[in-house]
Amino acid sequence: MPSILFLRDAIFALILLPLMAVHHVVATDYVVGDDDGWNTGTNYLTWSEKYNFTVGDVLVFRYLAGQHDVYQVTEETYRSCNSSSGVLRRYASGADRVALEEATTYWFICNTSGHCLGGMKFGISVANSSSQGGVEAQAPAQGGAAPRGAPAWLLGLTIGMWGSLCY
Repeated sequence: MPSILFLRDAIFALILLPLMAVHHVVATDYVVGDDDGWNTGTNYLTWSEKYNFTVGDVLVFRYLAGQHDVYQVTEETYRSCNSSSGVLRRYASGADRVALEEATTYWFICNTSGHCLGGMKFGISVANSSSQGGVEAQAPAQGGAAPRGAPAWLLGLTIGMWGSLCY
């Protein structure tokens, strides 16, 4: 009997524990503005507050190249919308991917004339765990990103299998 209990516990540990760890290793791609993309008229504060950004996640900016751009900037440049200084990176492809590589606050603006002042900007806090979300932003949000971690059905299946081994 002790060998069956050991086997049950070993199977449980081998199946369930890695699934629980997936929650922390799976990076998520977030389309900025969801279905609206990177565009005027989208509320990026509302958009950013819906999510908990963590190291390894990726922001995907979708927009018409030449009509918009993306500047990663300092907080001061974000607040002033003056890109004469404080620009950390520039993107202009229309399909930009920005990897969130460290736990910090990231600030983004559109540098097209009038867009930043019109609200096309946002800031996010990126955490080492999934405990923090959006940071103050300004602008006029929808859509979604895939949830993190293992699907609920897989967790249920694992628990059910473990329970059946008990009897």
